[in-house]
Amino acid sequence: MRLFARLFQLVWGGEIDRALRPVLAVALAGSIAGSSLFTFMGIWAIKELDASGRALGATFLVGAILAAAAGYLGGHLSDHFGRRRLILVGWGGWVLYTPFFLLAGENLLLGLGLMAGVGVFGAIGGAADQAMVADLVPSEKHEAAYASVRVASNLGVTLGPPLGGLMILLGDWNGLFVGVSLLAAAAAALAYRFIPARGAYSPEAPPERGSFGVIARDRVFLVFLLSGMLAFLVYVAYEVALPISLTDTHGLSPTAWGFLVVINPALVTLFQLRLTRRVSGIPAAPKLVVAMLLMGFPFLLLSVSSALPVIAFMIAVFVLGEMLWVPTSQSVVAALAPEDVRGAYMGAFSSTAAAGFALAPFFGLQVRDAFGDDAMWGMFAAFSVVAAITGAAACRGVRSRPESEGLEVEPATV
Repeated sequence: MRLFARLFQLVWGGEIDRALRPVLAVALAGSIAGSSLFTFMGIWAIKELDASGRALGATFLVGAILAAAAGYLGGHLSDHFGRRRLILVGWGGWVLYTPFFLLAGENLLLGLGLMAGVGVFGAIGGAADQAMVADLVPSEKHEAAYASVRVASNLGVTLGPPLGGLMILLGDWNGLFVGVSLLAAAAAALAYRFIPARGAYSPEAPPERGSFGVIARDRVFLVFLLSGMLAFLVYVAYEVALPISLTDTHGLSPTAWGFLVVINPALVTLFQLRLTRRVSGIPAAPKLVVAMLLMGFPFLLLSVSSALPVIAFMIAVFVLGEMLWVPTSQSVVAALAPEDVRGAYMGAFSSTAAAGFALAPFFGLQVRDAFGDDAMWGMFAAFSVVAAITGAAACRGVRSRPESEGLEVEPATV
């Protein structure tokens, strides 16, 4: 742990709160495991299962819905049974689940069914993990803490795909599935060894009310959920729609995109903590507004030019907005969440990511097919504006709403 902390501080320019080190270690190991698998899932389905594009799209949609439900459930259960247990369930589930891909062979239905369910365990553990961050550090350190976790996760995303490619090279697809299971076992072992049962800022006792009713009455949080879903639509546009547009419409080679896409994790790894510290004194609302506009509007540059310097500039601006948005939004959720149902709030917000991954390709590619690329990017820019407005409104609500709003005690429902 000491070596990890020293390397982190040297490369990324930020000190790590000692209490956060276990979470960062698990986030790094888990991100390596997840990115090693998910990078190649679609390729495996097409090459080994002979899956059609329509079947693959439906599989991703079902998987996103399952992951969204699992995220809320994992956070909710972590409020009652503890974050550590749910984190262990998440990574332990991955260890046991991934080898089932070895049984799929060329069976299309079994393979796609396994693909649809593979994100469930990650969502369960991820929600508990996000809530654990707020349990470990005081509220004034939340934004920096979430930024640190994001850096560790991005480093894992950088390392995972090459490692997954190496596993396929050495052991074919079976090598990938066995290797990912072993990587997930490493994350589970780190969680078992180092994640504490409780944090210094954990709730004193399990909640005595159901979380769903609290969330359903929390109008401020519901507005922020809407903002989060729209923000993830814009974020997923970068992940899914942008490479399709660049290679299909603008003639960029896949190899060139492979080099350009490295800009994102490299900038996040090097500058996320530095940027978060620099803007720590700025309120959340203006940061979210600027973040969403920086994420949504650079896409419009493609209607003017698709030269490589323009694309690189567009990606850099997008990443700047992304670095403002992610830790700020997570810290807002932690501030909105009543202490006793913090896990459920974090799980509900994490579900907006699944909604983005399900809906962004659907909306984006439908509009692109009907009206062209410029219309698609205009739509995502409009989404970013609405996300900025609703996010800022919710941030104002954090300060203005009474502390007792939505906190009536109800019987607990686990």
